[in-house]
Order: sequence, then C-alpha cells, then structure tokens
Amino acid sequence: MSKLGNLGARLYRGEVGYDFVGKRKIWYGISILITITAIVGLAVRGLNMGIEFSGGAVFTTPNTSVSAEAARETAEETSGHTAIVQKLGNGPLRVQVSDLTTEQSRATQEALAKQLGVSTDKVNTDIVGPSWGDEIAKKAWYGLGIFMILVVIYLAIAFEWRMAIAALIALIHDLTITVGVYALVGFEVTPGTVIGLLTILGYSLYDTVVVFDGLKESSKDITKQTRFTYSEIANRSLNGTLVRSINTTVVALLPVAGLLFIGGGFLGAGMLNDISLALFVGLAAGAYSSIFIATPLVADLKERDPQMRALAKRVRAKRAAQAAKGESGEEPRDEVPGDEEEGEDAATGVVGPRQSAARARGTRGGRPQGKRR
Repeated sequence: MSKLGNLGARLYRGEVGYDFVGKRKIWYGISILITITAIVGLAVRGLNMGIEFSGGAVFTTPNTSVSAEAARETAEETSGHTAIVQKLGNGPLRVQVSDLTTEQSRATQEALAKQLGVSTDKVNTDIVGPSWGDEIAKKAWYGLGIFMILVVIYLAIAFEWRMAIAALIALIHDLTITVGVYALVGFEVTPGTVIGLLTILGYSLYDTVVVFDGLKESSKDITKQTRFTYSEIANRSLNGTLVRSINTTVVALLPVAGLLFIGGGFLGAGMLNDISLALFVGLAAGAYSSIFIATPLVADLKERDPQMRALAKRVRAKRAAQAAKGESGEEPRDEVPGDEEEGEDAATGVVGPRQSAARARGTRGGRPQGKRR
C-alpha cells in the first residue's frame, strides 16, 4: 500500500489525526482575510463583463496578415473602448468591443476593413444590445439564487438546519473568492463563467455532503456516552474523509490546470479562460471550505445546543474526576459513538498503547473474545 493510502487508512481508523475543529479560529481568520481581499478587489477594479452582459459588438475578419495588436489599436482608437483581439488559427481575427452603440459599431467595422484592405461587408459584425445583456445577467442571478435555495432545503431535510447553514456559508465563501479573483485578474465574465461557477458550487456541495454524512453517522446517540464532545466527534469524522477529499480535489484540478495554463496560456486559447479560471479557483476554494469552514461551523452551531452543552460539561467533569483519581480512563467500547476503542486522544483520535495492546490480545472493549469451535 502506498504511503498516502496507508495514511488514509490510519486516518479512517482514527489512529492519527489533526485537530481541525479545535483550531477553527485560525481557519476563520484566514478565510476572513481572503474574503476581504476579494471584496476590495471587486470594489476597486470591478468585473470585466463580457458583451453578453454589457452589450457590444464582435467583429470577425477574413484571413489577414495584420497583427492582433495592430487591430486592437485601431478598434480602440475608433470606438473609444477597450478591445479584446484574438487570432483565430493562422488567419482571421476576432475583435470584441463592449458598450458600443450602433453608430460606433459601424465606424469600427469600417476602420477595420480599411486597415485590412477589404470591403466593409467582408468584416462580419455581431451586435449585442445592452437590454439583452441585462436580461441574461438577471437570469444568471435567478439561477444562482434558486440553486442556493434548493441546497438549503435539501440539506435541512437530509441532515439538519445547522448543516444547511454551514454549507450555505461555505458556498457563499467559495463564490466570493472566485468572483474576487476574477476582478483582480481582470478576466472577462461570460456565460461560460456562470457555468463554471455553478459547476464548482456543485462540487463544493458534494465534498461537504460527504463530510456531513460521516458526521451524521458518527454523532448518532452521542448523548449516551461521556467520552467525546460533539466537536471532538466532528473532528474525528473530518479526519476520516480527509484523504478522500484531497485525492478528489487533486484529480479534478489537474485537467482544469491544463485547460487554464496550457490551453489558455501557452496556446493562446483565450476563450478557455472564461470557464477554466472559475473552475480552478472554485475547486481549490471548495476543497478548503469543506475541510476548514463547513465542519467547524457545524460544530460551533451544535455546541450551542443545550444537550451538547450538557454533554460537554459531563465530559469535562468525568475527565477531571479521572485526572484527580489517577484513573486510566478506560470505558466500555459500546459507550462510544462510531465504535471507538480504548486509548485514543480526545481531540484528534490518536491511538495510544492500550488500544494496540488490546488488539494484539484479541480483546474487544476489555472483554476477551471466545475461541471459535
């Protein structure tokens, strides 16, 4: 078995672990800092909306030897707006200019045709009106809002309202970071960007649901034991799915990175940037929020519940009594949710020597197992 696979098995069995939930204030601080940076970038630079949202014109020229830079200068001087020019293969140019009126579009078309030495009708022009762009933008926001509402309803039914709130906050966290990166980088926002955002939100939700499902199973009948608090059970559950989340994220990021850096960068396929940047940033942010934000938030909300407060009080009282009496702290196995064994660290689930010895003797919860006949 590989080292990573062996680590995953040990995390799943609770033999090793990291206290993600106990250090949640650190993760909250990092997320707040990143979110503030994204919001500042969005407020200062704003989004570079494509013509599908802001309106404008797209000019497609015939095969030409004119460089993309020369065509961009001509389009910007004539229209007075920023132009985006792409070389299509070895011949035509695609010139995109936002916020153009009909008169400005006609003047830009004539200027490009003159520069290329062709008649005006040889430069194909597609004009998108601002009203149509506004309608597309409204539909995109409606779709995003409906998606969020359905997510909250599903999680509230499948799990509980605290998990629904934590998942919603994690999704907003991912969306804010992705939009902020778009503002800072200056990439154009197109319908492909919206598709990418919905895709990464779905992925982030999937990763969060996997963690929540394990947490739901581990915390069943939690109030019937006095070994672990809810936060400690949540941390153990998170460690159990950690390697799976990492593997899934890495496998998903590799092809997206190829699409963004190779396709959009080296090959100059700028149209791929619209969706690939949203996917790359969103997948990374979604993996982070599922591990460092969603589960710690659930633990914070759950610990406010009177039953969980009472449980935490009983756990602390029992540990204090054991420390005062110098007891070993052994408990019957069937008292611990998730079928935990003896000798485990309360916060991270690290196995101590008592559990290893018990397994070596073939015992179960301190009771020797009978031989099969």
